[in-house]
Amino acid sequence: MNHINKSKDHTQTNLNNQDPSTKTPVSATDQLPFYSPAWVLKLTIGLIGMFAFLQVYSIQAILPVLMLDLSASEVQAGMVVGATVLAIAIMSPFLGMLSDAVGRKSFIVGALLFLAIPTALIAQSPSIGWMGMWRFMQGLSVPGITVVTIAYIGEEFEGRAVTELMSFYVSGSVLGGFMGRFLLGHLHELIGWRYGYYVMAAMTLIGALWVFKMLPSSRHFVANPNFRSAIQTLGEHLTNRYVVTACLLGACVLFSLVGCFTFINLHLAKSPYNLSTGALANIFAVYLIGVIITPLSTTLLRRFGSARTVRAAVLISITGVLLTLVMPLWGVVIGLAIMSTGVFITQSATISYIAVNVKKGRSLASGLYYMGYYAGGTLGAWLCGIVYARGQWSLTVWLLLFVQVLALLIASFGMVKTKSRTA
Repeated sequence: MNHINKSKDHTQTNLNNQDPSTKTPVSATDQLPFYSPAWVLKLTIGLIGMFAFLQVYSIQAILPVLMLDLSASEVQAGMVVGATVLAIAIMSPFLGMLSDAVGRKSFIVGALLFLAIPTALIAQSPSIGWMGMWRFMQGLSVPGITVVTIAYIGEEFEGRAVTELMSFYVSGSVLGGFMGRFLLGHLHELIGWRYGYYVMAAMTLIGALWVFKMLPSSRHFVANPNFRSAIQTLGEHLTNRYVVTACLLGACVLFSLVGCFTFINLHLAKSPYNLSTGALANIFAVYLIGVIITPLSTTLLRRFGSARTVRAAVLISITGVLLTLVMPLWGVVIGLAIMSTGVFITQSATISYIAVNVKKGRSLASGLYYMGYYAGGTLGAWLCGIVYARGQWSLTVWLLLFVQVLALLIASFGMVKTKSRTA
């Protein structure tokens, strides 16, 4: 609750300094842009992002093993990754509307608790089909964490505080993407992937308890149970340039990320690399760059604006994808690091773009963004699986480049150019 007390202190100071002839009070909300949120709140927002994404991509590190254990093809392996992503895409707008009616914190905690159930059930999967079903169920709960958290931040904070907390949220999601792959890859070598998923489920329960204890309750949430009003807002968002552009960019971002980091595992598991699951898990250490880069991107956003930042980030990502064609393993790792850096900056800029520019129906706008974002990831898992089966990694790279050039065009012609800010 430190951030609440701090905002009250700011408010009281301002009231004390007011001219007695002007009785207009200064609200706590008006003070929010001028202070940094408490470190416990930053940590909690980061952990929400981490636990939301801990399970989503963890399976990528063990794909070569699953293809053997469950007799799966490349396309089936891609689709079991995409099953969670597809469910997230489907549910994101609806959970956003439901959260507008019910609330924020309870939704986030409940979604984390539900996420632990299919995570544990994955350990009992007798076939790739059953695993796909449990993975789909995982995805049903994720928007209740991601969409609602973005709405919570947008409602409770303003100005620089929003950008700062968004950077911690994205950093946490990046850390979760890494930790899921890293832990499951090494847990497989220690106790097998089935027991590894039991460990992952226990971690998710711990995360739910932390958020329940540490996340402050909403102060500015106003329930909107009117479904007709939500549909009207949905129609407005579908013609809102900020929302549409962010959705298209999000689709390109996750298409690239899922396609690249799913099938690079199959590429590196083959000759001449022949990497084990543990070694493949270590490759995902490049994700940790995103934990450092994402908070730094806040400075870029304030100075150059979202449009310019995204264009530069996409160009960086394109360079990284091309470098993965280099034969030595160190060249591939550098390429993945550069590619993911560009993707993380793009994601952070896009999320901030929609949070700052959309004032009405924030959770619904976030839901639409994530629908587009994860629809792109689903397409990435499916299309890259087909392309990889026909032309291996080299052909997959060309598909990724096509999508990233498309993202560059969207950023260049679709995003509203904002003035650079030095404050």
